[in-house]
Amino acid sequence: MNIITCFKVVPDEQDLFIDVNGDISAEKAKINISNYDLNCIEAGTQLIESNGGNYAAISVGSARINDSKLKKNVLSRGPKSLLLIADDQLNNLDTHQTALALKAGIGKIGKYDLILCGEGSADLYAQQVGVQLGELLNVPTINSVDKISVVNGAVIAERSLEKEVETVELSLPAVISVTSDINQPRIPSMKQILNAGKKPSTVLTASDLDLTDFTRTIEVLSTKVLKQAARKKDIVEGDSTEAIRQFIDKISGELK
Repeated sequence: MNIITCFKVVPDEQDLFIDVNGDISAEKAKINISNYDLNCIEAGTQLIESNGGNYAAISVGSARINDSKLKKNVLSRGPKSLLLIADDQLNNLDTHQTALALKAGIGKIGKYDLILCGEGSADLYAQQVGVQLGELLNVPTINSVDKISVVNGAVIAERSLEKEVETVELSLPAVISVTSDINQPRIPSMKQILNAGKKPSTVLTASDLDLTDFTRTIEVLSTKVLKQAARKKDIVEGDSTEAIRQFIDKISGELK
């Protein structure tokens, strides 16, 4: 089985800086794998452990993602090879452009049976790249998956919807976007981290894949932290029937 997992590199949330005006800056933040994509990488690792095969990881972003520590972080989690499309021309792409870049990179990787994506990214959470990638590749595509298995050469995917649990069967090749409920990402051991440095990684630029004609569609004007509402400090004391009634009335009033 040939699996490719797509992940996004985002600023580490712990390193974000908030100034007195509420502006959020990521200029000095370290980069890391998007939290939702950790589940995606783990899902691919578990499938390879159960079924065997080749497992590659791919990401698109600015030249900054060509980082040795990041590479080891990805490869220590299970993928056997890594392809980074790292070019400042590919920073702040829209979802369709990201899907186009991933398609071009997947063409370099070669044969695949299953492509895995996270349900969204930790920065934008648009939830569009996976479904758009599947459309570009013209293969069966499904999102919001929280359980995967491979049976007789097909993928059995389970989705928890609002009022039901849906189980579907997809023929391969396919693109599946998984939720953060699908698993608990493992913490790589020291041995896995050391072995990650021996695994192959390839770095390509936009020109290597003829991705130089993208027109900038997204411009980040500002990023601000949400203002927190001040607590009302409305206190109801006592455990009498009247006090409980007052408490219920106050809660009901806030919910209207």
